[in-house]
Amino acid sequence: MTQPRPPQGPSGRRQATAGGQPDTPSRASQRIAVYPGSFDPIHLGHLDLIERCRGLFDVLYVAVLSNEEKRSLFTVDERLGMIREMVMDYPECRVESFSGLLVDFMDQVGARIVVRGLRAVSDFDYEFQMALMNRKLNSRVETVFMVPKDDLTYVSSRLLKEVCSLGGDLSSFLPDIIWKRLRQRLAPPTESERA
Repeated sequence: MTQPRPPQGPSGRRQATAGGQPDTPSRASQRIAVYPGSFDPIHLGHLDLIERCRGLFDVLYVAVLSNEEKRSLFTVDERLGMIREMVMDYPECRVESFSGLLVDFMDQVGARIVVRGLRAVSDFDYEFQMALMNRKLNSRVETVFMVPKDDLTYVSSRLLKEVCSLGGDLSSFLPDIIWKRLRQRLAPPTESERA
């Protein structure tokens, strides 16, 4: 006799059973994805992809790359803290750091899917090479490419840092709390501060 399948909502996610307890799938049956990056700092383009991933995966790891050779504006711990603030209401999101090979981190957390954002055609060459290399290193790994909202396609952390250092207003590209921290770290002094 077959067991009845648990009820599913419109997104295909399992709902609570009659006893009120959610029917949590085992780790082996969960759709676990990793969204890796430097997130230095996290911006609305990143958050747009995270938000859309919530409907596609049971668990999403936002994985902050710890790379000693890459000079970052914010420390790994600062970036982890900022991202955790942004996703604190998303129970399916986990925020971790990793170093070394992405495929090794994916094995540790039981993930098979890498999520990468594509802003422009110029991103594709690099991302395509990385996707093929990851698949060569671990044949179970698949890469899902996602495109951010139209008004965020040209936004990158590098560009935002450059504009901020020149005094530009980035309030439409960053959550308020991140914009405040970026200004504290980079913005040139105002006239009143110079006096």
